[in-house]
Amino acid sequence: MFVEYYKEFSHELNREMEFKVFGHAGKPALVFPPQDGRFYDYENFGMIEAAKEYIDAGRIQLFCADSIDLETWSSSGDPKERAQLQERWFRYITEELVNRILEISTYEGKKERSLIATGCSMGGFHAANAFFRRPDLFDTLLAHSGIFEAKYFFKEYQDELVFQNSPIDYLSSMEPNDPKMELYRKSEIIFSCGRGAWEQDMEDSLHKMEQILQDKQIDAWIDFWGYDVSHDWYWWRKQLNYFLQFVL
Repeated sequence: MFVEYYKEFSHELNREMEFKVFGHAGKPALVFPPQDGRFYDYENFGMIEAAKEYIDAGRIQLFCADSIDLETWSSSGDPKERAQLQERWFRYITEELVNRILEISTYEGKKERSLIATGCSMGGFHAANAFFRRPDLFDTLLAHSGIFEAKYFFKEYQDELVFQNSPIDYLSSMEPNDPKMELYRKSEIIFSCGRGAWEQDMEDSLHKMEQILQDKQIDAWIDFWGYDVSHDWYWWRKQLNYFLQFVL
């Protein structure tokens, strides 16, 4: 398997940021790590191995991004500063890293709106937030076990940046004639979540997301797995391997 590591300076964050590429060809997928995670988590916890048949066949190329959740979503610091830093990280992802992905990718159908956004746990949130805010960049969402409300992390604090990074809130407020709606309807949207241990908050959040998407007439595959399915890498490996056949 082709593997390549990058460490490059981000002007948005004024620091070096790392990412790793798996695969020689195929549809580019931007992978977000779980809460407080790193770019190497997908590899270390067996997710690359779970997608190996698709990677080796040249059907998908995974670009594993780094997070700064410890400074933003997981921090107990000043919420305004956390929200501002989160927005800078979001711009790093969508305005710097996506451009690098498009430069590196050899995908024959490559264009701006040709990426998959995917991740599990907090990575599922980041993937959904990237997809719904920038459907001009992503045409596919595959989100496992995410929470899609910023208040889960920011509690009672609210400002415009927190709102902009809370998919359940901004989707609820979106007008029917918003141009993003048509892009959503032309996209492949898949959410999955277990009903087992440590999944209750995620299940509740996904039910809210399901209702909003139904109300907005946005087709999405919302897949609740069994009561034995916990918030764990073991199940995310199974989910990734299962759903890739439907988006590639």
